[in-house]
Amino acid sequence: MRAVVHQGLHKKLALETLPDPTPGEGQVILSVGRCGICGSDLHMTEDAAFGADNGDVLGHEFAGEVIALGKGVERFKKGDLVSVVPIASCGRCPSCLAGEPAWCTKMHLQGGGYGEFAATHENQCVALPKSASLADGAIIEPLAVALHGVMKAEQKPGDKVLILGAGPIGLGVAFWARRFGASKVVVQDINDFQKERAFAMGATDFIVDLEEPVAAAERALGGKADIVYECVGVPGLIPQAVEQTRIKGTVLILGLCTRPETFVPFVALSKEIRLQTSAFFKRQEYESALDALDAGAAEPRALVTDTINLDAVPDVFESLKKRTHQCKVLIAPKG
Repeated sequence: MRAVVHQGLHKKLALETLPDPTPGEGQVILSVGRCGICGSDLHMTEDAAFGADNGDVLGHEFAGEVIALGKGVERFKKGDLVSVVPIASCGRCPSCLAGEPAWCTKMHLQGGGYGEFAATHENQCVALPKSASLADGAIIEPLAVALHGVMKAEQKPGDKVLILGAGPIGLGVAFWARRFGASKVVVQDINDFQKERAFAMGATDFIVDLEEPVAAAERALGGKADIVYECVGVPGLIPQAVEQTRIKGTVLILGLCTRPETFVPFVALSKEIRLQTSAFFKRQEYESALDALDAGAAEPRALVTDTINLDAVPDVFESLKKRTHQCKVLIAPKG
């Protein structure tokens, strides 16, 4: 099969020919239909903390058609269309049984979506309804990550929320925040590339103000935010979020940052702010994201700005390391 392969830190991905995967016990082989390029993928090629090895096939936001079954597979048959929950786990421990495979001691992130075929375990597959396309199946994962953040923030109807960052996760948060009854959903970014897309996803305002970001947000919100969602992962944004949050408000941290962050704890302490982190998602949240699409929610589909074939991946992947007008780029391995 053809696949785009990680060549090592700070090196460009390369298109290679690899052996077709074969299914192990409990596994299925998918013909990958669509796979999203995630910000985490970009991090994996630049930061050793993410643990990507040379020769890895990246891509954890993918959906496809079942084309082969391993021994013991009972839930799926050839021809089924599925989305992959990209958190591999034992499937039997208390965390797995509670729908939280991210906290299984055997957890690892499932890749493989940057190839024509991928092997995965049947317990990671979620059947796509007839109303959902393979492209829908490839955007469920970022929607689930965003939903988990909103749930961890314990957002209430009427809350005024501020979202720092207009990437796919930040825009996903805007969708859920509005859906859960936020009275104001303000998205703040350093560029206006995603302004119209943010409004399509549920934002009530979009602001770009590099000189006075705190004051600009307060003007848009009519005061401090009940919840600030930090969806970027750049040093300096947590202390900014603390300043932008009301007394006894919440800062919900979704941005992936592997660099040191510095802030004065007293500023947060003096307002009794809750600093809450959010990682991954529950199985139930993944299925809820699919349910929203199945029920007719069109907004999340606005995340997708381009669909490319495997030949284009190395160059497009490099271009995404810099801010562009692209939002979510999907790969069609056989396109």
